[in-house]
Amino acid sequence: MSSLRPVQERLLAAAEAAVDAAGGAEPAWLEAQRREARAAFAERGLPTTRDEDWRYTNLAPLAELALRPAGPTSLAREQLEALASPLFACSLFAFAGGRAVPALSSPPVLPGGARCDSLAQLFADGASDVGARLGHHVDPKAHPFAALNAAGLVDGAAVHVPRGDRVEQPLHLVFASGGRGEVSHPRALIVAEAGSEVIVVQDHVSVGDAPGFTNAVTEVHVGAGASVQLVILQREHDAQVHVSNLQVRQERDSRFGAHTLSLSGRLVRNDLGAVLAGEGAECSLDGLTVAGGESVVDHHTEVDHAVPHCSSAELYKGVLGGAARGVFRGRVIVRPGAQKTDASQSNRNLLLGARAEIDTRPQLEIYADDVKCSHGSTIGRLDEDALFYLRARALSEARARDLLTRAFALEVLERLPGKGLAEGLDEAVSERLRRAHSSEGSP
Repeated sequence: MSSLRPVQERLLAAAEAAVDAAGGAEPAWLEAQRREARAAFAERGLPTTRDEDWRYTNLAPLAELALRPAGPTSLAREQLEALASPLFACSLFAFAGGRAVPALSSPPVLPGGARCDSLAQLFADGASDVGARLGHHVDPKAHPFAALNAAGLVDGAAVHVPRGDRVEQPLHLVFASGGRGEVSHPRALIVAEAGSEVIVVQDHVSVGDAPGFTNAVTEVHVGAGASVQLVILQREHDAQVHVSNLQVRQERDSRFGAHTLSLSGRLVRNDLGAVLAGEGAECSLDGLTVAGGESVVDHHTEVDHAVPHCSSAELYKGVLGGAARGVFRGRVIVRPGAQKTDASQSNRNLLLGARAEIDTRPQLEIYADDVKCSHGSTIGRLDEDALFYLRARALSEARARDLLTRAFALEVLERLPGKGLAEGLDEAVSERLRRAHSSEGSP
């Protein structure tokens, strides 16, 4: 029996307990999804290092947690403002333990018919359109943690932007985890209809100083000619276990950008899949990992060029100190007939100490002959000549290292959408970079 089997059983029990505690009226299709997801999770089980996609990521830290369902929140407005800074000026939709907390939210008057709703409320109202979208982009049989999320699904965020509407200000979704071994299953569904535009910030934060387990799933549908920019911030407790799965489908002439900033966590695993299903679709994926101590941060991406005349670009950067380990596996698939594909993929890494490691594996699978595709990765340390130059101009060694690592990370920050996001997050990223420099073995 796998050593993770008891953990698997506790996770499934916690998911079922969360559903039982929620109660309330729910549509039949939701229970059918849960039943299918429970079966898929029970059959597949938790992945181990014997699985090729998980060979560098050991789930042993999960066994150290109590793994109990998230309870009622006691989060105060002042705490949320402190946790959500410096982005609190955006419209705010608060979730604790994966459940909406309307009293802590400050939604604006969105243009046209644009909305951000609680999934639980939509379930209770019997909204039929959510059932036609939710769970249709992620395969529970292929992704065991996504199956677990569906098995414990009781609430989440549903962002809907009608045809032609443009939401000027970012929508800020804050998912707060309570720690103390609690398991939360944040869920987000983003639907942008034809010709619409929206920026969403999905912010994962921790309440208190005890670790827990966050298992997030986000589905995005980008309609014809629509634009969605999604910023994912992971800044929970340093001992948190965080697993996420983002699945995207793009239609003709659509534009999608995902910007993932992983700034904390004992074990972080991010799966991202994008299907370019309509000609002229453009996809941009950026990521920044800052890790120290004994953290493990694993990014797995898959971009599927299913039709001709689409483009994708990936840039993932890692700054690793202490005994941290980074993992990047990027896969680009160009299907037969997907001519005129333009795809690039780059993974660049900076190791700050002798014990830091990175395992990187960019991949191209090309089944068409008229394409322009490239990929590559780099691993290095700070440039000693550049350090010497800065030291010669009266900067301390610590200050010189700070400047060089910040310059390395800045390229990803500058790609963030919307006015002020990069500026607002600059200090938080700089602080994490300084901690990575000083890390010597504990998170």
